[in-house]
Amino acid sequence: MKLYVAVPLVLLALLIAASGVAAVTSGWVLPMNRRHVRAPRTYGWGQLVVAFALCWQLVFGLLIGDSGARPSGTLIGAVLLLAGLLVMMVGQVSGGDRRGGGRP
Repeated sequence: MKLYVAVPLVLLALLIAASGVAAVTSGWVLPMNRRHVRAPRTYGWGQLVVAFALCWQLVFGLLIGDSGARPSGTLIGAVLLLAGLLVMMVGQVSGGDRRGGGRP
């Protein structure tokens, strides 16, 4: 296993997952994304799917050796990553306008 790839990938997945949990539970979004996100809970679910997909890619790309499951596992991880990004885009496009009362 290549630690110089695995450690930053795990840290990135944890940061995205923490942001996703905050968005799902309380509707809080990072300050740089607040203007763009209209449905914070949908956006948070997309972040959680992206974090899961990154961990999936880590498992099948680095931890599982040369086996028949590795190509299909990384392909499934890529599909999950794309699905998470699409859900995040839906959170930016649809939903109510956040300019009303509530959190900034």
